[in-house]
Amino acid sequence: MVYDQLKLQSQLCFRLYTVSRLVTQTYYPMLENLGYYLSSVSCIDGSLGGRQPKGDGLAHRLYLDSNTMTPLVQRMAQLGLVDRVKGEKDGRETYVSLTERGKALQEKAKDIPSCMVEKNCLRTKKSLFNSREIATDLDRLIARLSGQRSKEKEEALAKMREERLASKRNRK
Repeated sequence: MVYDQLKLQSQLCFRLYTVSRLVTQTYYPMLENLGYYLSSVSCIDGSLGGRQPKGDGLAHRLYLDSNTMTPLVQRMAQLGLVDRVKGEKDGRETYVSLTERGKALQEKAKDIPSCMVEKNCLRTKKSLFNSREIATDLDRLIARLSGQRSKEKEEALAKMREERLASKRNRK
């Protein structure tokens, strides 16, 4: 017996995966000549004084772990898109700001969002409004899932710590 809730068309994750894949494929030709660091470069928008902490700032805004962000920022620095500066109070913290080359990349990419709207036939005011509603709903879902994931990670870390302590106690 096949349950309706198990059919592919009933799965939210399938729709989200498919939309993500197709949107990425639609973006690809527009990003191909600009490099693939646009999402990271776009997050460095100067709203925090032009310099943002890599870990808590960029990693948080991109929903990435700091250890995932490090090689990305290093590569962007090698390409001359960002400058990295160690924190004055805490030398472990890295602050990132756009270089002139990074700002030029933003300038080249500024029309991509409107191109995506046109490519996806969201030209009418009503459709554009609906795309904003969809974006708002997705933002809520991202926040909820991100919070849930953070909680699960913390619980897993706490469990690992408890197991280590128990293991140490058993060895004594």
